[in-house]
Amino acid sequence: MGNETTARLSMREGGDINVVDDTGRTPLSYAAAKGFQAVIELLIETENLNLDSMDPRGWTPLFWAAENGHEAVVKLLLETRNVSIDPKDFWGRTPLSMAAQNNHDTVVKLLLNTGKVDMDSRGYWGRTPLSYTAAKGYNTVVELLIQTDKVNVNSMDPRGWTPLFWAVDNGQAAVVKLLLETEKVNRDLKDFWGRTPLSIANQNGHKAVAELLSHT
Repeated sequence: MGNETTARLSMREGGDINVVDDTGRTPLSYAAAKGFQAVIELLIETENLNLDSMDPRGWTPLFWAAENGHEAVVKLLLETRNVSIDPKDFWGRTPLSMAAQNNHDTVVKLLLNTGKVDMDSRGYWGRTPLSYTAAKGYNTVVELLIQTDKVNVNSMDPRGWTPLFWAVDNGQAAVVKLLLETEKVNRDLKDFWGRTPLSIANQNGHKAVAELLSHT
């Protein structure tokens, strides 16, 4: 029996659409995580659906859809106009930060287009979505964030590292180039140990990155 059929039968029999299981999650939470678009469409049509039900980690259905890159589901949830777009979980993360960290560029674009997300939101470790994506070399997501012209390219985490530091440390030359091209990045900043992006590039043997920092 398909997921959609099961959902229809449960709803017809008067099942609680907001029922929470032993893990603290609702049917909408599971459907969003799995990308079951048809099931979500059915649930959204019902009355009294809690779009922002939170599980024990503080994740709403939008978190689960964003983290797993389900673009169609994220779009459905956003189109209800009743979903919380920028909630924070218990580690300070948002749907945007989870989509960005997992390189789901289409989901990132959907969330950015709402104009209602904090692009510089910081998680438990004090890092922003740009910090994480710069470290991982997710060029497209980095470009999307930069193109908003609203992201702080020099945001510092507790160790004094900006997104440039993270890109340099991991040898992400393409990201380093993107950041430098904004002409807003401070390449001479020092972290809490007195190191600069250039000194870290040299220390790690990232010659292409060191050259970008020296000559761009």
